[in-house]
Amino acid sequence: MKHIIILGDGMADWPVKALGGKTLLQAAATPYMDKLARMGRVGRLVTVAEGFHPGSEVANMSVLGYNLPKVYEGRGPLEAASIGVDLQPGEMAMRCNIICIEGDNIKNHSAGHITTEEADVLVKYLQEHLGDDRVHFHTGVQYRHLLVIKGGDKRIDCTPPHDVPLRPFRPLMVKPMEGTENISVPEGGAELTPKQTADLINDLILRSQVLLENHPVNMKRKAEGKDPANSIWPWSPGYRPQMERLSDKFPQVKRGAVISAVDLINGIGYYAGLRRITVEGATGLYDTNYENKVAAALDALPTKTPKTSSSTVGACVCHTATPAICSMAKRPTCSCGLAHSTPIMAKMFHTFRRCPTQT
Repeated sequence: MKHIIILGDGMADWPVKALGGKTLLQAAATPYMDKLARMGRVGRLVTVAEGFHPGSEVANMSVLGYNLPKVYEGRGPLEAASIGVDLQPGEMAMRCNIICIEGDNIKNHSAGHITTEEADVLVKYLQEHLGDDRVHFHTGVQYRHLLVIKGGDKRIDCTPPHDVPLRPFRPLMVKPMEGTENISVPEGGAELTPKQTADLINDLILRSQVLLENHPVNMKRKAEGKDPANSIWPWSPGYRPQMERLSDKFPQVKRGAVISAVDLINGIGYYAGLRRITVEGATGLYDTNYENKVAAALDALPTKTPKTSSSTVGACVCHTATPAICSMAKRPTCSCGLAHSTPIMAKMFHTFRRCPTQT
């Protein structure tokens, strides 16, 4: 039995005025999704547990069957695993966006989709000037990076920057969670109180803005008419999660794989014991190479027997972030991955239909 999860992150979305009040899925042509629905079983799944923020880290872990109240530790620790940062006890990891501030407002959450090469220069510069024994910056992909704070307390209230475009940034800065404001002595394994942790992060945000404003990378971007990457924005804190491997949760899945261009998803895969498949041309953006992702998934999930190899798997998670990227950029007619995803569905549909006993 072969299992494949094709996950269009953010594909459901909300009704959009530009699409006549329809959702993206209602407006899109989805012939192969429709065929699968007619041939299979259709149901609803609550992917955001009560009390959790509706984010990719929450929903993707739910899809894989994890009990969020027991294992959720935020986005930061998952992305740490993806980029090879081995969190130690007491270390708190946070997603650290590089964003664009215009005036006093958050212009966008991605610094105009800065390249990884440009961002790497800036992250290393921040580590040189802001890093110390407690604070460490690590380069991720594009605008998505990592901040690790030794001894930080995760009981802080952070705002995802993609949720608040064009809003003043100062009222959205980090705060201690309600009920922890008056804690004066660090608790548990933390070396800082929630308020001290929030104050430290806010200080890093403001100091980063001074350091980045006239950095050569940003001077060049501004000269080219691009958004400058002139601030950090840390959010989604947590410690190393205690997640069981997917093969332990579901013994029928002896080996699994994950295909994604997003560190968050690859980090989930790491803790779930899934083999990471790197695909040439997979960017996590509008221009991602869907054809190569399909080919990689089909190669990992052999449809002919017998084919035994350590590189083959019984389950594959094929993830695309394009719908969410389009949604956050407010581009409902950019196809949001739907028109591009039709070849994915078509190729997989025809391939596995030839092998009904294995799918």
